[in-house]
Amino acid sequence: TMTIHNEKHIVEVNVRSGLYSSDTIFDYSRGYIATRLFSRSACFILKINKEYIPELEEIGRLAFERQTMKKIYSPNNVWVQFQSGHSVFGNIKDWLLYGKHIEQLCSGLPLYK
Repeated sequence: TMTIHNEKHIVEVNVRSGLYSSDTIFDYSRGYIATRLFSRSACFILKINKEYIPELEEIGRLAFERQTMKKIYSPNNVWVQFQSGHSVFGNIKDWLLYGKHIEQLCSGLPLYK
């Protein structure tokens, strides 16, 4: 499921698929994306690169297209591949940078940047 909060400049994506379940937050006001993978008990944080990540309004349009059409004819599909690196547990400095929404999603989990 996808929930778009235009007033907060946030998109929440929840995937419920057993072993592959995850929660993701696109925080456009802070410029970061955080994905919590339940199978790995970890959070991955990615800086939003506007060249590859659609704007908030565009995500809404793409979601509408996907909901109303069997195939998306848009070239703006977003795929991200994470490579494991060194993890850290978020500290106060991290949470000031990433914001409260990502802190709520990732607090207490190893962070991979």
